[in-house]
Amino acid sequence: MRYSLNVPNFGELQDPRVVADLARTAEQAGWDALFVWDHVLHVRREEREIADPWVLLTAAALATERIRLGAMVTPVARRRPAKLAKELTTLDRLTGGRMVCGAGLGAPLEDEFARFGDPSDPRVVAAALDEGLDALALLWSGEAVSYRGEHVTLDDVRLLPPPVQRPRIPVWVAGRWPNKPPMRRAARWDGVIPLLPGTEEGRLPDVADVRDLVAYVSARRAEAGVAERPFDVVIGGTTPASPAAAEQVAAFGAAGATWWDERMPFDERLDRVGPILRRAEYGPPRA
Repeated sequence: MRYSLNVPNFGELQDPRVVADLARTAEQAGWDALFVWDHVLHVRREEREIADPWVLLTAAALATERIRLGAMVTPVARRRPAKLAKELTTLDRLTGGRMVCGAGLGAPLEDEFARFGDPSDPRVVAAALDEGLDALALLWSGEAVSYRGEHVTLDDVRLLPPPVQRPRIPVWVAGRWPNKPPMRRAARWDGVIPLLPGTEEGRLPDVADVRDLVAYVSARRAEAGVAERPFDVVIGGTTPASPAAAEQVAAFGAAGATWWDERMPFDERLDRVGPILRRAEYGPPRA
């Protein structure tokens, strides 16, 4: 298993210098990745101070040499595929091939989409997400490509240079388990980031839920004929800074997880740097 830290792009963590320091600390303490959220408003009524995730990730990239980086997760439907492809490619080249593309529907749809005049019907957003992911893969090829969907058009486009990682930057797809459509979407790509019951409140996921998720996604990958390709299962939650955490997380690895993603719960710790920095300094829950 590998181990990541996952932080919002708002509150005290909207400062690129803070995120750079956290990334440096994480790398020194033995973590394998740092992921940041991608919101523009989050919940409108809370009026949070929110930073651009790509600027935060650039600061983290310049402060580190080894750990993987990415946005967890980007609502692809509210971003232009060519711009997103370029942002991730530039960072992939800056980091020497350390980027991950985390993708999902995005939430809350009313505040993140509708307030800007974008469609917020989940079915429309899902269709745009699928087309956007297809477009990203084509644009990262380095070849001249064309694509015509309902939401995305590419007409003999070639984006150079391509990313360092080939055939593309890994795409991990997020969604709430046990909802099946996002899991089927993830099975077509390179990894899944399931939001499991209880984790937002700070509880650990149920190991049985992880087993069920892995079995479901594995079956869909087998049906698609891609079961032999590398695939990551990113399970997240909140663990204590103590030796006991290693045993807890090892159970998820035995159930099929390949990453443990450390997150603060949705309480007063969520967007403060102190709690996540202390957890980073202690190190990952490595067995």
